[in-house]
Amino acid sequence: MTQLADQTVLVTGANRGIGREFVRQLLDRGVAKVYAAARDPRTIVADDPRLVPLQLDVTDADSVTRAARIAPDVSVVVNNAGIARVGSVLDPDTSNLRHELETNLFGPLAVTSAFTSPLVQHSGIVINVASIVSWIALGGTYGVSKAALWSATDSMRLELGPRGVQVVGVYVAYVDTDMSAGADAAKSNPADVVRQVLDGVEKGEVEILADDVTRAVRANLHQPIETQIAQFLPHRAGQSDPA
Repeated sequence: MTQLADQTVLVTGANRGIGREFVRQLLDRGVAKVYAAARDPRTIVADDPRLVPLQLDVTDADSVTRAARIAPDVSVVVNNAGIARVGSVLDPDTSNLRHELETNLFGPLAVTSAFTSPLVQHSGIVINVASIVSWIALGGTYGVSKAALWSATDSMRLELGPRGVQVVGVYVAYVDTDMSAGADAAKSNPADVVRQVLDGVEKGEVEILADDVTRAVRANLHQPIETQIAQFLPHRAGQSDPA
């Protein structure tokens, strides 16, 4: 069993949505400190002495290196920062896909790499916020980036698990955040998603499926993609991507 109380946590993308909820619930669970990271740390409301706003752009190598130097005591990393452009995978202009890969894949890899030493020292935790579109192709270029994060999370686990680090993948469909504001679909409450994640982490789980749709998709990966879409996500036409 893993205890989050007294841990020192880094949360990327902490200024809104799921990231902000991670900060709130981690403080409620008695962590020693939360480095709330954002590109603009002025967007972080530091209303608790344990909360430390931290400038971090996960796509900037210098920014990541500087953050690791400022926060050498981190024992838990929550890779939450992400973007969604949802472009066509066949668009000859690959800028959307490249931007998503930089943030959604290379960002978590860079942050985890930079904090590997303290994570190993503290037998720490890495939490990667992925998506249901890691498995079901509803998000175009965004889905490609999240599928890559799914694979990277499993690879991180193979490398870091034997060194005592718990690597957790989080998978969820639509969440009621700014990212999915345009989706006319049922959405999970961010507070419920984060509660499931933190409960699962403390139980030692390495994969968190945060809603019924995601659990159904995960259980039926052997089905053709057309069957999955028809059965679980018939509203997909014209929608933006899940979280």
